[in-house]
Amino acid sequence: MNKKTAGLIVTAVVLCALPFLLPAGPVKEPTVTAAGEQDGLPVVGSYEQFKKLLEKAQTHYAIPEAEWARPASALATSGGTASKSAAAPDFSATNTQVQGVDEADIVKTDGTYLYQATAREVRIVKAYPASDMRLTSRISYDDGLFTPVEMFVDDKRLVVIGQANNLVDLAPLPASKRGIPYYRNNQLTKALVYDIADKTQPRLVRQLEVEGQYLSSRKIGSNLYVTANHYVDTYRILQEKAELPGPAYRDSAFDEQYQTVPYSDIRYFPESLQPNYLMVAGVNLDDPKQKLSLATYLGAGENVYASPTHLYVAVTEQKAEPVKQKPSESFAPGLVPPSLPATDTTIYRFAMNDGKIAFSAKGRVPGRILNQFSLDEYDGYLRIATTSGNMWRTDADTSKNNVYVLDSKLRIHGKLEGIAPTERIYSVRFMGNRAYMVTFRNVDPLFVLDLAKPAAPRILGALKIPGYSDYLHPYDENHIIGFGKEAESDKDMAFYQGMKIALFDVSDVTQPKEKFKTVIGDRGTDSELLHNHKALLFSREKELLAFPVTVYEWSEEQKAKQDIRGYGRFTFQGAYVYRLDLEKGFTLTDKITHLEQEDQNKAGEGWYDSSKNIKRILTIDHTLYTVSDDFVKARQLQGPKEEKTLPLTK
Repeated sequence: MNKKTAGLIVTAVVLCALPFLLPAGPVKEPTVTAAGEQDGLPVVGSYEQFKKLLEKAQTHYAIPEAEWARPASALATSGGTASKSAAAPDFSATNTQVQGVDEADIVKTDGTYLYQATAREVRIVKAYPASDMRLTSRISYDDGLFTPVEMFVDDKRLVVIGQANNLVDLAPLPASKRGIPYYRNNQLTKALVYDIADKTQPRLVRQLEVEGQYLSSRKIGSNLYVTANHYVDTYRILQEKAELPGPAYRDSAFDEQYQTVPYSDIRYFPESLQPNYLMVAGVNLDDPKQKLSLATYLGAGENVYASPTHLYVAVTEQKAEPVKQKPSESFAPGLVPPSLPATDTTIYRFAMNDGKIAFSAKGRVPGRILNQFSLDEYDGYLRIATTSGNMWRTDADTSKNNVYVLDSKLRIHGKLEGIAPTERIYSVRFMGNRAYMVTFRNVDPLFVLDLAKPAAPRILGALKIPGYSDYLHPYDENHIIGFGKEAESDKDMAFYQGMKIALFDVSDVTQPKEKFKTVIGDRGTDSELLHNHKALLFSREKELLAFPVTVYEWSEEQKAKQDIRGYGRFTFQGAYVYRLDLEKGFTLTDKITHLEQEDQNKAGEGWYDSSKNIKRILTIDHTLYTVSDDFVKARQLQGPKEEKTLPLTK
């Protein structure tokens, strides 16, 4: 899509009062007025004004370059164990960026039951004890009108989030006098809330809906955040005189009919017009009297990050004039990359309290962020890591990496710029007064950054090794785990190889070391963990590390040739289970697959997204569970590897 596109992307963020970070000390509750009241932003006001703003946004808006597009996965870390009570068995929780802030996933457990979302149904499995494992109930969506994506679970309820395709009840659209067909994105993001007091008969008690495609969500206690993207037919809006309704939403606890957002309730960011909506809503699921509150803003919505008191929305913005480039200013003169406009990242902050939000500040930094891990609020400051420039240039506009520290008004308070020229950020992790940054082009520099003095961030040390890390996970205050790819260089070009896991020792911050590493397979090996942190199971207490992986390995002939550009042949899909400690490093203790020998025989050179692919691994007490769409398998972490298998298909 370019600036002449006929459509709009609308980003809807459905929120409930959820703090996202556990602070170092007590959290002061912010003073929050209702969204849209006294927030200092102008109102769109009318449909005609809305069209004028869209025309202006179309003129200036451009999609960010694909080189930097990375999954937002997608948010300090929670991936250890949770426990219902002292007498109940401990169990693993979803690996999240911020401790205490749950993130929706396709598999959850409460310590007794296992919950799984597939494309057509949600299953509830009595998982513990494994000897009594059985399917308890199914919530089926066979009519094709709703597709589960992921879910949350707590003691009272199951919240299934997904896409609905039935828009027949939405507000009717005026007929086009010019015969222009209206494209309506036939999707609704739905959060279906079930009472699960009786696991054999889950009871639907509430539906929260926003018109658009599901993006992401968060939950703390009874408060829920959901984000969605919504496409709007800009071409028809600008061509037709008849007024088209705003985006639709519904809270079934209060309204049977869908409501639309009036243009008089939409506000916008004057300096950052983009063809997007940011819709912000909040609800406390424990409060039956609280309606789904909603506020709508024109002009934002790429990456969302939140602290206990603030919601941040980061938006990439391209400057009007592109940077000029000569062929001699490229690493590959025969392949001159296009002249790309310089980019900034604009950050909008909203105060949050009890499901209500209010716009409170806006800031801007050079460059673009990688994903939500690029932002972190700590001790009253927002830290943000960006990459600016183009990594294939050789002049002053080549890529550089930066860290900015913003104050309470989102003004730049401190900065560290120009890190690793000609490279870009592959992963970032903020941990208290430190940050860890991995950049890459030919080698993998791991930078250790000191943020103790917000006005003067500095580099403490760096380690350059082959390969790169896509995801960094804390082990303890002096060690961090990197998950990524090994790499080999040939004529100034690097080619990724197998999946690499490394344990970095940063006890001496001036000289970080790669204490241990292991490489899985050869070129072609991949894991969802490299794109989605929720695929990781890690427990330092249990010395346990596990994740799903698809392994490709070279044949003996390929090994003899040592062709680093050649892909291996498929050999395995399943879970790799490691024991990890600081004495011996990574010890592979188990490889678990749901594939049968017949599947292996049919595989050939490659593999696909089979229903037997293991997607998640979790623990309840001392039992390890692997989950695919077709099976749940359970085996003890220690002792005999006796396995209990539960088929899940009908």
